[in-house]
Amino acid sequence: MGKKLDLSRSVYDLTKQYPELIDIMVGLGFSDITKKFLLNSVGKLVTISKGAAMRGIDMTTIVTTLMAHGFELEGEAPQSASPVSAPEETHADRTNRLKSYLKRLGEGEDLEQVRKEFAENFSQVEASEIMQAEQELMAEGVPLEEVQRLCDVHSALFHGATGEEQTSGSHSGAGHAHNHDAIHAMAEANSGRAADLSRIDGHPIQTLMRENAAMEALLNEAFGLEDREQVAALLPRLREIAIHYAKKGDLLYPHLKVKYDISGPSQVMWTIDDEIRNEMGILARKSVHDELWWGRLQAVLTRAKEMIYKENNILLPICAANFTQAEWQHIYRDGKDYAVCLGVEPLVWAEAERNETPNGREGEIVMPGGHLTLAQLTAMLNTIPLEITFVDADNINRYFNEGPKVLKRPSMAIDREVFSCHPPKIEPMVRSIIDDLRSGKRDQVQMWMEKLGRTMLVNYMAVRDKAGNYVGTVEVVQDMEFAKQHFLR
Repeated sequence: MGKKLDLSRSVYDLTKQYPELIDIMVGLGFSDITKKFLLNSVGKLVTISKGAAMRGIDMTTIVTTLMAHGFELEGEAPQSASPVSAPEETHADRTNRLKSYLKRLGEGEDLEQVRKEFAENFSQVEASEIMQAEQELMAEGVPLEEVQRLCDVHSALFHGATGEEQTSGSHSGAGHAHNHDAIHAMAEANSGRAADLSRIDGHPIQTLMRENAAMEALLNEAFGLEDREQVAALLPRLREIAIHYAKKGDLLYPHLKVKYDISGPSQVMWTIDDEIRNEMGILARKSVHDELWWGRLQAVLTRAKEMIYKENNILLPICAANFTQAEWQHIYRDGKDYAVCLGVEPLVWAEAERNETPNGREGEIVMPGGHLTLAQLTAMLNTIPLEITFVDADNINRYFNEGPKVLKRPSMAIDREVFSCHPPKIEPMVRSIIDDLRSGKRDQVQMWMEKLGRTMLVNYMAVRDKAGNYVGTVEVVQDMEFAKQHFLR
């Protein structure tokens, strides 16, 4: 029986099912399929026949070749490409032309002149094409710092011309009429997927877009003020965007780079985020609001507004096209660790609320925060510069980490009642501490002492499960001599 190949499925899905397809399609003229970034993004949004239409490749040749390699074709009925005397511009051609505009900007050419020529030749450009053009420039030797420097200029060049903007209705009119080629279909899928996800209560894309809307409203308020002191009074609220940037930096950028090999634009945006955050911090600390301060403030607020555009129309659609449902659910759960940004309380995403334990390999200890082998966990606990003791809810010693200790913990004390380890005059105090921790009267008790000529901190802490039930007490002993010497200097 032959291998069944459903032509209605995306190129990405088909190559995952049949990896040998990549070499076959390269031989047919689909050279871009070897680029991991394009396969992971564009490949998810285009079928073989749509890709053939883009490149002017005859479907009869494709069908014949696939069948010769043992595939049984089903699904979307293939259409033969009609011979044309002047084939449409290929994806590679478009990318090269976009790169030429970016290079001209990098050489200092006037933005408006380049924008005029761009508008004459492109009624629309897609987020994925911008990303690829910037990545290829860096691959050709353009320093990352140069691409970062021109990030805002690039954004200004493409503003209003991306398929994502036009599809979302942010621009209209004959000058922004939609193309009906395969590339535009891919852009619609990108922005459409992001729009769909943004309508799911609590989904990370919804939360990020709501935060962007709150930031844009605050920026518009700032731009509408002429009094510098009034604008300065808004800076503490404006600086809350740092929370939003931190979420992108922790949850989106690294995953795009590591999992999907989309690194160039993420590195650029990440750096711009840091520059905006740092500049706002510097300006907020200045007490003199002179002309220089005012000019810098206007510039950084403009950059913050441009970043909203880049996120909504480039970054988030690309994330939507690539991240799986399970990955978004992980991002949702991790997002709970961040403070509320600009008053935007995240909604509950019911589907992601279930607790999910990471998958572990055989022989590993699996916990909500990850998975370790017993050897790794033991070595880690022994490396932490603390003396750790765990006493369970029945007051039984269950664990001591290894290594030299100031407060000795003989291994024979394991599985014995904790009170048996203390002299009679100390036992009542130990019982009182544990009773307070168990009852919830206190969550921790700290004691400072001098031992062997060194300052030590002993910290007793109640250990409770997620439901708040007491499961034991952990005693942590820390040598604080390093802190003492630091503050005495």
